[in-house]
Amino acid sequence: MLMHETMRWFGPHDIVSLKNIRQSGCGGVVTALHHIPVGDVWPVAEIQQRKALIEAESMSWTVVESLPVSENIKRQSGNYLAHIDNYKQSLRNLAACGLKVITYNFMPVLDWVRTDISYTLPAGSKALYFERAAFVAFDLFMLKRENAAKDYTAAEIAAAEQWLHTHTEEQKHKVFQNALLGLPGSTGRFTPEEILAALQTYRDIDASKLREHLFYFLGEVVPVAEAQGLKLAIHPDDPPYPVLGLPRVVSTEEDLQNIVNAVPSPANGLCYCTGSLGVRPGNDLTGIIRRLGAHIHFLHLRNTRRDAAGNFFEADHLDGDADMVAIVRQLLLLMKQRDVSLPVRPDHGHQMLDDLDKTTYPGYSCIGRLKGLAELRGLQVGLASLLQA
Repeated sequence: MLMHETMRWFGPHDIVSLKNIRQSGCGGVVTALHHIPVGDVWPVAEIQQRKALIEAESMSWTVVESLPVSENIKRQSGNYLAHIDNYKQSLRNLAACGLKVITYNFMPVLDWVRTDISYTLPAGSKALYFERAAFVAFDLFMLKRENAAKDYTAAEIAAAEQWLHTHTEEQKHKVFQNALLGLPGSTGRFTPEEILAALQTYRDIDASKLREHLFYFLGEVVPVAEAQGLKLAIHPDDPPYPVLGLPRVVSTEEDLQNIVNAVPSPANGLCYCTGSLGVRPGNDLTGIIRRLGAHIHFLHLRNTRRDAAGNFFEADHLDGDADMVAIVRQLLLLMKQRDVSLPVRPDHGHQMLDDLDKTTYPGYSCIGRLKGLAELRGLQVGLASLLQA
């Protein structure tokens, strides 16, 4: 049994069209209604309209990525109870339209962070990159977050000062812009004033409190998802550690275990992302599959290469710190054991060839993801053949 191959699509305004995705050989699309304000109900009519576009190209839409959780829910502030009620209604509406897996995350304020969204690799293609010293310099000396220095070691601060002195104003501006990127599916950026104000709203929320809020949210929505036959899949933090003083509670295997234990249910599950989890050296990627495989409902396969200084970039799908051969083998064994074909997408991809002249969502150009998909497809077909021999 092979994985159900999909590719992420950001909707009708995505430069990567449904026809492009269909030509890749994918049978499905992963998407979301990015135009619906966070916290509002996703109407049945809007869901059906999006589904019809996808089915008109002979593909299916069964995985939502993502149904966003509002900051009010994460903070338990303002009208968060109304937002939870709206989330429940969105789940009912999605189930009524035939959706099966609902991806979400619980990262405060920022969904993901990179310092360079066009890091040039030796062959000329471009990747996403996180440079630790550049990010610390951004936090301390550009954003000037209050009390930021307490979150860093003396060595990290010294490295940030050195970075600041050895880079041009243009390079500093580039890091500043990249660090303030908004949500996936959006080309907007936070302003410094917006991000500082958002950070202030979390000043009294540590990891313990954020975890408590997550578990409360799950206690409310998991029973609805289970009743509707849906699978919830929480995405790991990206990167999997605190940023800008914000707590992160979906970064380690222990975090994942705590989440599935908090509300035991077949509907309370995980999005297994090798890219996010793989950035943290202590995460045992194949071990997570063995121990938590029963709760994995969606797969993101990508690779990163990290160093001791805390820098990492998005490597080729089969050429990074993650042993993708061992990972895919373990996933094939898991699917056989569970008798299920898990949905998968090649997560991110290098900007390359003709895509170098196009403006796409960071990490989501077409050709690089197609290359990753082809590599992963060949890998799993070959491994599946060996496992059956």
